Amino acid sequence: MLEINNTLIIQIINFLVLLFLLNIILYKPIRKILGQRQEEMSASEGTIADLTDRSSRLNEELEQNTTAARKDGFKEKEDSKNEGHHEEAKMVQNAVDSVGEKITKAREDTDRDMAGLRQSLEKEVSLFSQELAEKVLGRSI
Repeated sequence: MLEINNTLIIQIINFLVLLFLLNIILYKPIRKILGQRQEEMSASEGTIADLTDRSSRLNEELEQNTTAARKDGFKEKEDSKNEGHHEEAKMVQNAVDSVGEKITKAREDTDRDMAGLRQSLEKEVSLFSQELAEKVLGRSI
């Protein structure tokens, strides 16, 4: 059976001293380390949440900037295209005007040359007809 005597009291005191020493040497440092670890984990989770939010905001901002840049680029492209069409129309009109002037000048030159040639041919025709008549008739006219 179980007897209550001095050894039992010594065992209880021994247990309490051991419990006190283990608490000081082992349990408190472990609890302290676990507490620090929990604080670090909470801080890390907060940092992760902040960085995730910041990353999301930056991604949205990047998409908005990209969309705006595309719109600006497309507008600039269209403006350049329209400007090119206007320049092309001006160049074509200038070419048409220049060709028209050259054609008009060439026609005038041709008409002058034709008039000069007609006059010279009319003079020569009268000479040729006179020579032909002299040869046919056999006498001078």
